[in-house]
Amino acid sequence: MQVQDRELGECLRSWRERVTPPEVGLPAGATRRVPGLRREEVAQLAGVSLDYLARLEQGRAVNPSPSVVGALARTLRLTAVERAHLFRLAGHAEPGSGAISRHIPPAVQRLLERLSDVPVMVFDATTQLLAANDLARALVGDFSARSERDRNIAWRHFTGGPGLVLRNEAEARDMDEQMVGDLRDAVSRYPTDEPLARLVEDLLAASPRFQELWQRHAVNRRAASRKTFMHPEVGPITLDCDVLVVQGSDLRVIIYTPVLGSHDADSLALLAAIGLQSFVG
Repeated sequence: MQVQDRELGECLRSWRERVTPPEVGLPAGATRRVPGLRREEVAQLAGVSLDYLARLEQGRAVNPSPSVVGALARTLRLTAVERAHLFRLAGHAEPGSGAISRHIPPAVQRLLERLSDVPVMVFDATTQLLAANDLARALVGDFSARSERDRNIAWRHFTGGPGLVLRNEAEARDMDEQMVGDLRDAVSRYPTDEPLARLVEDLLAASPRFQELWQRHAVNRRAASRKTFMHPEVGPITLDCDVLVVQGSDLRVIIYTPVLGSHDADSLALLAAIGLQSFVG
């Protein structure tokens, strides 16, 4: 076993042990025998297999992919310096200025936890869902077990993936144009980002509608809007959708809020009481 492989495993174990369950939305429990998170909890939150994480921690697996490294960095609440160190240990250069940073800073993680009474999600510039709080998962479904591609909103939108948002024909056309314009803007700002390039190529091959709009070369970015979700348990919920860009990165924090005192506010409160179910997002 090389020193670098052993260092990678030791860092992962050490960082796992310092993260408390409440920090990632898990109950602390009174019978825990280990400090911090269990290995299976990290594996589930990061979207990797338990066996693979065990082999990484034991130095028996080397060179995890950049997407796995990024997911582990987010789950373990690493700082920017720690994240860069983890990328180097895994044999990768830290994503540079021409690539999208998918690291969620600890402050944004805390924002997800504190805003527990409204749905909150975090996306990168490719519309990839990186994180969501409990109420967001209750609203649109739990994406954590889905494939990396299936967690991309643009991919699901243009390839006919199921969704809960109600749109008329004009709103659907507008959403098509906004998503394509947003991705074209991202391509110009992140010319060396490989996941973004693969997403665009795959969308061009899979969706005639995407191809048609992409050839128009329109550039725009999505703004705030209102969305109506048809929830299978509580019915329609209309929410304001605000997009906040994290300073120093291109992460988008999406916050959904109801009008105070409205029927939608009551429905959202009911949804919070019902909790997370296996709904289709």
